Amino acid sequence: MSLNIGLIGAGRMGSTLAHHLAFAVDSANLVAIADSYEDNARKTAAKCNVANVYSDYQALLARDDVDAVVIVTPTNTHVEVIKAAAQAGKHIFTEKPLALTLEKCDEAMAAVRAAGVKMMVGFMRRFDAAYVEAKKKIDAGEIGNPVMIKLVGRDPWRTDLEFARRENSGGLIADMAIHDFDLARWLMGSEVIRTTSEGDCLVFPELKDVGDIDNAVVNLKFANGALGNVDVSRNAIYGYDIRTEVVGSGGSVFIGGLQQTMTWTLKKNQISHDAIPGFMARFADAYAAEIRAFVDCIIQDRPVPITGADARAATAIAIAATRSLDEARPVNIAEVGGSSE
Repeated sequence: MSLNIGLIGAGRMGSTLAHHLAFAVDSANLVAIADSYEDNARKTAAKCNVANVYSDYQALLARDDVDAVVIVTPTNTHVEVIKAAAQAGKHIFTEKPLALTLEKCDEAMAAVRAAGVKMMVGFMRRFDAAYVEAKKKIDAGEIGNPVMIKLVGRDPWRTDLEFARRENSGGLIADMAIHDFDLARWLMGSEVIRTTSEGDCLVFPELKDVGDIDNAVVNLKFANGALGNVDVSRNAIYGYDIRTEVVGSGGSVFIGGLQQTMTWTLKKNQISHDAIPGFMARFADAYAAEIRAFVDCIIQDRPVPITGADARAATAIAIAATRSLDEARPVNIAEVGGSSE
């Protein structure tokens, strides 16, 4: 069996997922691409041998031969497109975050339930081989009971200023740290109940003009008593830095590193190696694996591995952490309408 898929949003991430759909997932047929900038859609379609191109995603949704859609539109448009896709009877894969508010998350989830379609949210780190192996070890009890988690997420560049506006991306914490919030829940097997944040514009003062920051630290308290810490940064000039450590009662597990290739240069009083240049290089296989998982779940009629409820929980943590930053106080997840477990 195979699944006919339409791609909505053909920017940098959309074109990446289009490539995987066209060339890395045998059971997927990429049949149409839509982007409000039609040139983006045409360029991606040409690379992926796709004949059908649209500037209006509604035209793509009207196609009877599209079984499912992959949504990679701007963050603040996700819910609008999800609701339209659900009403058109299409199964849905959407990039993170599901939405910037819990009310909008609930709208999207309600539309999906009413339509009886499946929806998966793209937190690709759960499909990275290193994270998958770490999760297996934690669940098998190899490090005892998880008691603390440390997550590092640092980009080697400053984001576009228009994107950085909270109304567009949610800001540094909601846009970047949401990956870490999802991993924290997944790896620790417990819900976050409280956040405490500190952050500021320390390197790129122009971010302050659009209401964003470039560095933040978020502490987490879990329902089972465990502790967590997330640091996110936009100024890792040395490379793309994604690392995690889970400390257990009987050991620890480390995930990630700084090196792209296993090549070292040794000189007098100096040892050097390269660095990971960006998220496309670090998580290329994970992006392919998550799309493959989505396609398989639809074809085999299985539950998706990352649900709207998972995405809502990560969004709730991001909202609480951002409020903690703004109000300089600890914020319970229950205050913002998230789980109080």
